[in-house]
Amino acid sequence: MSAVPDIRVHSDSQAVADAAAAFVLEVGKEAIRTKGRFFIALSGGTTPATLYRALTSHTVTDRLDWSRTTFFFSDERCVPPDDPRSNYALAKKALFTPLNIAPSQVYRMAGESKDPQAAATEYEQQIRLATNTLSSAPPSLDLILLGLGEDGHTASLFPGASILQDHQRVIAATQSPKDPPNRLTMTLAAINRASVILFLATGIGKAGVVRAILDPKTEADRRLPASLVRPEDGRLMWFLDRAAAAELPIK
Repeated sequence: MSAVPDIRVHSDSQAVADAAAAFVLEVGKEAIRTKGRFFIALSGGTTPATLYRALTSHTVTDRLDWSRTTFFFSDERCVPPDDPRSNYALAKKALFTPLNIAPSQVYRMAGESKDPQAAATEYEQQIRLATNTLSSAPPSLDLILLGLGEDGHTASLFPGASILQDHQRVIAATQSPKDPPNRLTMTLAAINRASVILFLATGIGKAGVVRAILDPKTEADRRLPASLVRPEDGRLMWFLDRAAAAELPIK
C-alpha cells in the first residue's frame, strides 16, 4: 500500500469546502457513469459540515444524480440519532434534508444501541449487503471522507488502539479518549479498500499533525492512525487550507 497523497492547498476553509464539493461531484458522476451508482461514506466534524453546506448550494445540487447515491458513515458516536453529537444528525440536518435524500439511501450506524459490538456487526452486514460484497473481503466504496484530529486520529481510530491492527473486520466498536467514549468505526481494512479517500483539514491547530503525517520525521509520526490510511489501489487526496499546510515544506 503505497499511494502517494495528492495534496491540494486552498486559501481558507470555505475554499477547501468549495473545492471538496466540486471534487465529490466529480467522483460521484464518474461512479454513476461507470457503475450506475455512487457509494460514499461521510464523517463528522466542523469541516465536513462546511462541505455539506457547499454540496447543497444551488450551484452544485443539480450537477449529480443524488437518487443514485448511497450514503454510509466512516464512524459514529454511541449516542441517539437525534443527539447533536451524532454524525448522522449533522448529515441529516446539513445534507440529507436539503437534498431530499430518501431514507432508503442512507445507512446509519446504530449509535444508540446498548450493545456496540452487536451494532458494529449489524452495520458490517448492512454494508456488505448494500454493496454486494462477500464475507471474504472488505467492501470497496467509491469515496470515503475523513477528518483529522490534532492527535492524529481519523474516523474513530485513535493512537495506540488495538483496532489499528485489525485486518479482518470492516466495522468495529472502539473507545475514544474524548466524550462520548464509546464509538463505532470503519477499520483501516475497510477504509484502505476505497477507490478514493479524501482528507479534509483546516486551521492552524492542525498544522503540526498535518506535517507529521505528510512529512513524517519519526516512527511515531508514521504510526499515527491517519498515517496508516494508505489505499490499496485507490487515490489518496488531502484538501488543506493555508493554515493547516503551514508546516509543510514548500515545494
